[in-house]
Amino acid sequence: MPSAIVLGGTGLLGRATALRLATSGWQVTVTGRDPARMPVALTEAGVVHERSDRRDPAALAAVLGRGADLVMDALCFTADDARSLLPHLAGVGATVAFSSKAVYVDAEGRHINSPERPRFPDPVREDAATLEPAWDGSYRSREGYGRNKVAAERVLLESSHPVTILRASKVHGVGAALPREWHFVRRVLDRRRAVLLAHRGRGFDHPTAAANAAALVEVVAPLPGSRILNTADPDVPTGLDIARIVAAVLGHRWDEILVDDGTPGWHPWDVVPGIELDLTAARGLGYRPVGDYAATVRPAIEWAASFGAEPPWAADVDEDDFDYAAEDAYLRAR
Repeated sequence: MPSAIVLGGTGLLGRATALRLATSGWQVTVTGRDPARMPVALTEAGVVHERSDRRDPAALAAVLGRGADLVMDALCFTADDARSLLPHLAGVGATVAFSSKAVYVDAEGRHINSPERPRFPDPVREDAATLEPAWDGSYRSREGYGRNKVAAERVLLESSHPVTILRASKVHGVGAALPREWHFVRRVLDRRRAVLLAHRGRGFDHPTAAANAAALVEVVAPLPGSRILNTADPDVPTGLDIARIVAAVLGHRWDEILVDDGTPGWHPWDVVPGIELDLTAARGLGYRPVGDYAATVRPAIEWAASFGAEPPWAADVDEDDFDYAAEDAYLRAR
């Protein structure tokens, strides 16, 4: 039975990967600081939880010291995070680390977190230009996140170990800390009779189902090598598509108000021009998605709606995203 260690295994990407591998016959250990966050589905699948802090050198050594066929790291954000892995990879068959499309820049140097949106005329390939790396570890900012991810990627890829970097985009699934779909789910729960969509709902930002990312991890696990792969869903829904999917899943009907400019009606996928990732390289290795966006997001929508008005992420919600008074004023003025 092959063995896998998932660092950050109780988070969105980690839990999906652990469940995928466990149900495929792997012996899986996940790490996390809080055993109470261990999903029941993982325990039932035979996954073992080990209490461990990813940034505690002794704890990391204890987890990785016994070796594994696969190590998947969902918590590698900085160059120091990457360096801390390297001493322990000699006994590991393959390593997969998650990165982000936030590393990509367009011809003008703009990235997804720039004040001005980037313009990618074609699906973005893995050999596209990236941000210059930042080595300071300050990744909790719009400018620092992508730069520190680039630095982490370089440390891993320039090592002597076979590491696959997976660049994900707008990850969705059950267990998200703050699901983006909440933007529409809450409006359904609040029985809003109209949904406003900026830029006529045509914006798009390629989503990645955690389940689809996990499927790609399983593909590359027996194929050790140093590479970068985009990981995303097989389709690229627009904001209008996603509003319709949420409403359909929850049995709600509303009027779609297509706003010409950017306000009101902002939503998390209001990216114009939109961004699509090229999946040619992943498909070439045998990646087969679990399903398209509509199929893979349905459980997450139902899960988010199950919490009603007081979800676990309530304190993290930006209430400006739910300015119903402004929306109603716009509707009255039409």
